Amino acid sequence: MSKQPRAQDTVEPFDGFPPQTLKFLKALGFHQSREWFQDNRDIYLSAFKQPLENYVAAASEACRKAKLSLRGDPRRATFRLHRDVRFSKDKSPYKTNGGAVLTRTGGKGSPGIVYTHISPDGGFFAAGFYHPEPPQLLAFRRAIAARPQRFAALEKKLKNKRLELTDREALLRNPRDFKDVHERVAHAVRFKNFLVRRPYGNDLLQDGSGLLKAVTIFAKDALPLLQFGWDVLGEELVTE
Repeated sequence: MSKQPRAQDTVEPFDGFPPQTLKFLKALGFHQSREWFQDNRDIYLSAFKQPLENYVAAASEACRKAKLSLRGDPRRATFRLHRDVRFSKDKSPYKTNGGAVLTRTGGKGSPGIVYTHISPDGGFFAAGFYHPEPPQLLAFRRAIAARPQRFAALEKKLKNKRLELTDREALLRNPRDFKDVHERVAHAVRFKNFLVRRPYGNDLLQDGSGLLKAVTIFAKDALPLLQFGWDVLGEELVTE
């Protein structure tokens, strides 16, 4: 498990992503070939990989200062551009967007994330629990059904911060064993994900302090959802 950066640890200043970051991702969309990628590997390293790792380290430190139980290991918390095409009709070898997470353990394997998405088409932050495993999803549904007022209060807190749980991929009907839940949370037991998101303008990418402030505010705003999930799942389900 990676260590949370300490106050005396040196975190490289984060001045934002260079303009070449989005230009590289956009060009990658037109040049979906390993040959082009290798020819432009230096740009990939300087304009994408290294700035993304620097961002994760700086965001981790910003969360520490804000007393948020979130951190990111620069190498384990970032997503690769290489696509897994084994089971996909789209055989394009590379993604055209970047992303990284902050979690309680610093890597991608811990439930409860704050995710930063970087794309020429527009960026966004997301937080919550994406595709929880069946036992975890069942735990969420049971907790919601058992204490509907608590979950309704959680949704109100999120809405006060202009955040709303996504119903993407939600079931059309209540799952079996959840037919008679309180009407205020009937929609919630149909969720397959428990996520909120907030878009940001791509001009923010070049404003290092502004981006760090924005992700920290978003993490604070989404904290009730994260805390709810952590409480439901328990420490024994936090794996790396």
